[in-house]
Amino acid sequence: MFIRDDVYEDYLRFLNGRSPLDVDNFKGHYIRRDVVDMIIVQQALMLGGYKKTFQYRPGKVNFRNTRLLEQGKLLLSFDSYWLADAKALADKLFISAPVIRKGEYFAGIYANPTNEKVKTLSRIEDFEKLTAVSTPRWRTDWQTLTGLPLKELFIEHEWLAQAQMVHRQWADFMMMPLMPSLDNAYQLEDIRLVAHPKFILELDGSRHFVVSKNHPEGERAYQAIEKGLSVLRAQGRIKKAYEQAGFIPDLTRYTVINPHSK
Repeated sequence: MFIRDDVYEDYLRFLNGRSPLDVDNFKGHYIRRDVVDMIIVQQALMLGGYKKTFQYRPGKVNFRNTRLLEQGKLLLSFDSYWLADAKALADKLFISAPVIRKGEYFAGIYANPTNEKVKTLSRIEDFEKLTAVSTPRWRTDWQTLTGLPLKELFIEHEWLAQAQMVHRQWADFMMMPLMPSLDNAYQLEDIRLVAHPKFILELDGSRHFVVSKNHPEGERAYQAIEKGLSVLRAQGRIKKAYEQAGFIPDLTRYTVINPHSK
């Protein structure tokens, strides 16, 4: 199972020797949306009767995973996909029920902590002074950013390169999930980005697990995930996990700067 190295490191730190199947409280250090995804999908597989174990190969992977899924060389993605991105590959991927439903996904506005333009952001019109970076390959992210009155939106397809651009202030900000257990700060080597303390952005879509149709275990794993997610959803464990992790935020503490009608 290929996985981004920084996500895998936080996953191991959060588990601290526990099995992901034993996790029932998602509060704690190193928890983030990607880590919750990893744990939820493994719990769903187990509840659905899929007992095989996985070996991990960490690295700076991104769109490579999608190509491997299409080719049937990777069974599934432990990182959920936006529905719009998954639908574009529906001939090659099974798409699960939503793990994060529409209206539940909010992103932080992450910038270099010395960036005064982002720190003084107070209303949507202030985005006219700001630049951002993302990729149109992430359809929902791109749609969200193009809906803001930005000075400029840069295209960079690799996530790490985006973070480097924001760190160096070649772009003012990028969107990332909230990480309250880490004080909404992201650190990787010399890169340090922090989220705006008050404002967040709503992304208008749902997120789903995807399974390769071309992998010999694909249909069996997909059916197990669907069964397991149904059990977890009925028990209220999915939303609770993302709320405990702080990913679904307490909206009394934040202002959604671009609210969508439900």
